[in-house]
Amino acid sequence: MTEGGSFLGGSNPLSDSLALFLLQVVIIICMSRLVAIPLQYLRQPIVIAEVIGGIILGPSVLCRFQSFKDNVFPKSSLPILNIVANFGLVLFLFLVGLELDPTKLISQFKKSAAISLAGIALPFAAGVGVSKILYDRYADPSVKFSSFFVFCGVAMSITAFPVLARILTERKLLRTDVGQATLAAAASDDAMAWCLLALVVALIHNPSNSIIALYVFLTVVAWAIFLWIAIRPILLYLVRRSETKESVSQSAVLATFVLVCISAWFTQAVGVHAIFGAFLVGIITPHEHGFAIKITEKVEDLISILFLPLYFAYSGLNFSIDSLNDGASWGMVFFVIFVACGGKIIGCTTAAKFAGMSWRESITVGFLMNTKGLVELIVLNLGLQAGVINTQIFTIFVIMALVTTFMTVPIVSVIYP
Repeated sequence: MTEGGSFLGGSNPLSDSLALFLLQVVIIICMSRLVAIPLQYLRQPIVIAEVIGGIILGPSVLCRFQSFKDNVFPKSSLPILNIVANFGLVLFLFLVGLELDPTKLISQFKKSAAISLAGIALPFAAGVGVSKILYDRYADPSVKFSSFFVFCGVAMSITAFPVLARILTERKLLRTDVGQATLAAAASDDAMAWCLLALVVALIHNPSNSIIALYVFLTVVAWAIFLWIAIRPILLYLVRRSETKESVSQSAVLATFVLVCISAWFTQAVGVHAIFGAFLVGIITPHEHGFAIKITEKVEDLISILFLPLYFAYSGLNFSIDSLNDGASWGMVFFVIFVACGGKIIGCTTAAKFAGMSWRESITVGFLMNTKGLVELIVLNLGLQAGVINTQIFTIFVIMALVTTFMTVPIVSVIYP
């Protein structure tokens, strides 16, 4: 007999943890797919539907009804949902790392360096400026401003590389100069932003001792160097042992996924976050013989169909539209959107123009680099879990992420049809 007994005997099936979790999975996936139906006609990426679906399931809409909240998303069930969602996130960040081929980044360095630096520097500076206003009005006084302003800078400056890659593919821009420059710049952008975020998380977990935070950050850097120098050659050897280019050995696949878990455990144990370890393994995974592509094909659908909707649903439970309960709060939402868009678009457009692109191409690059999407949600959830931001600031930034991602495809379709 199962934990909660049988409903045929009069027991509540939702008292069984597994039965409740399976019901949550069904509801979350169905909700995200329902929301995706109208959005696909606007050519919006699926991530928009998943985020909105999560918000609908949260306290802003359905969890307003106490019976729904108590029976479908009771507080006791959230730790299980959180663990499964975060495991999926670890695998997803591994895939993000797989998409960043370091050899291609180096070959595109000259063209993308200016765009990438401008895409980080100007929005980061704008984020620091906004952070003072947000900190004074909304932040918990116990949070150190040094951690808060760096976090806001990262949240403003990050580009959603995975979403951007899919937009470029769908718009048939991936092989154009605009697409190549934007993708390389976004990849560099993400790499720098994740490094900054790792430093922020280290500072948050060691607020009273900056030296320990620095040691934590340097330990992660040393781990990354170790993976590249010592582990990557082993993976290369396993891949090259494959008899044909059409297949890769099971031992190579097994070694890669075991390494993902080990690296994720290490960075989590050090005090950063498990996703950083998985991301690093993705970066050092060889692309020879199409190995990275084959690994992606094995797990991408499972992650995008199952794990990411769970993660966004869990995020939606932290999103509360009620926290924006006055005109000043909504004014702050529009101000954050304006500053985030202005910093990113102006910085990247100007840099692209100086790099020799036409104004049309430069403006297209600016709007493409303004895509935030799911990477922004990951950053915001890290900040919320670490206590550096509260629900109100989280909600403001989530709306900003949705707006900046939603506007990308329609505007780029007009500027660069």
